[in-house]
Amino acid sequence: MNPLSPKHFLDPRPIPFYPGVASLVARYDGFILDLWGVIHDGITAYPGVTDTLRRLGERGKHVLLLSNAPRRVSEIVTAMERMGIPHDLYDDFISSGEAAYAAMKSHADPWFRTLGKACYLMGPARDYGMLGGLDMQRVGRIEQADFILATGVDWDDDGIDIYLPALTAGAQRRLPMVCANPDLEVIRGGKRVLCAGTLAMRYEALGGEVRYFGKPHPEIYRLCFARLGGIDRRRIVAIGDSLRTDIAGAIAVGIDSVLVTGGIHAEELGIGHGDIPDPHVLAETCARDGHIPCAAIPAFVW
Repeated sequence: MNPLSPKHFLDPRPIPFYPGVASLVARYDGFILDLWGVIHDGITAYPGVTDTLRRLGERGKHVLLLSNAPRRVSEIVTAMERMGIPHDLYDDFISSGEAAYAAMKSHADPWFRTLGKACYLMGPARDYGMLGGLDMQRVGRIEQADFILATGVDWDDDGIDIYLPALTAGAQRRLPMVCANPDLEVIRGGKRVLCAGTLAMRYEALGGEVRYFGKPHPEIYRLCFARLGGIDRRRIVAIGDSLRTDIAGAIAVGIDSVLVTGGIHAEELGIGHGDIPDPHVLAETCARDGHIPCAAIPAFVW
């Protein structure tokens, strides 16, 4: 059946719902975990997260954090430590920002050899580290740029209209864009904030060319599989709160996925973080999106 057909909406497939991660441990050896909406809200770690990570480690599970954060891994690890999530609670970490940085530095892909050195960074000052150590310089005006690096919006309250003049000018000049975070929005401290994916999608609509790094694009998962040390893909699960990125990305590369319902879709599901959604509303939401997880949990708790 076509997952988007009217009949599917009338009778969506139920999503198996578990109280926490304990229900998954016997089935999987490798856990690919999202950050925002699963581990923390951008400011504070969610209750039960450190305990759950510790229990996975005690059972010999390989835990890899995979984030669409447009920053270097070292910066994110430091921020997580300030939230009370020490590095010894997980085995590895991959970020979309680190993947974008590596591509800009290595020039292994011919596309990056033609970018030029003048970068218009569309994002907050905390992301300026994305150019550190590169043979590139940040410029203050789009007219001076050879390419655009999109990491997000300057301020949490910013709307897309603020960025339209620069996006339009860049598209008219045919500047390539590197998008270091495909997310459309994120929940930061309980508030929705636009992400670089929204800027990139509008740029494409204006005729601009974009190269994406991060979920749901398959390249980032190839990095994950290399770090997971040959674990059979049938024994790997991705846990995330976004149907569009976490669940869609896992499905595209053939691994199981579990949706955390208390994240980005909580408002749509009519719940708070950690609450249990109405099963029918959950099934309808997943069917409408077209990406069906293997199961769902209320939060990343044991």
